Amino acid sequence: MKVRALELPGVLLIEPRAFGDERGYFLETWHDQRYSALGIPEAFVQDNVSRSTEGTLRGLHLQHPNGQGKLVQALLGEVYDVAVDVRVGSPTYGRWVGAVLNDTNHHQLYVPAGFAHGFVVRSEVAIFSYKCTGPYDKESELGVAWDDPELAIAWGTAAPRLSEKDRAHPRLQDIARSRLPPFVAVERA
Repeated sequence: MKVRALELPGVLLIEPRAFGDERGYFLETWHDQRYSALGIPEAFVQDNVSRSTEGTLRGLHLQHPNGQGKLVQALLGEVYDVAVDVRVGSPTYGRWVGAVLNDTNHHQLYVPAGFAHGFVVRSEVAIFSYKCTGPYDKESELGVAWDDPELAIAWGTAAPRLSEKDRAHPRLQDIARSRLPPFVAVERA
């Protein structure tokens, strides 16, 4: 397994090893001790799966308080996955990173609590898996506009399929700072 720290502190691209032959493949998607050694010490308490059609964009989502770190991957199809640092006071506030996750490369993205997360589907259909460090909390949910011009995320589409809720999210600058998570410097061993 390989792990690569991306440009935003705490966001990790994980490349699990797949063992394949003419029958298909076997892939370990979570192992507490191995992933903890990679820098993901949190326990996961909830797993979610979504199925989406081509052009669907889900995001940008987060929770505060009661944040959720997420370990995400595409089980079927391909997505472009994005994490945005929205932690007030962070040196990388308002910056984003993206990665292609698909059922061929088997890559996973770890998005810590305090980051907004979203993805756009690039294949006919995608089945997407989320391991979450906290349970869903409706009262804590927040959203940031997918097309916020200040963020300028290169989604690869100008007209995605959106839910009504995702269509209505405000720009980051229009969200009260008190509603956003604070930056807390964490020393990792």
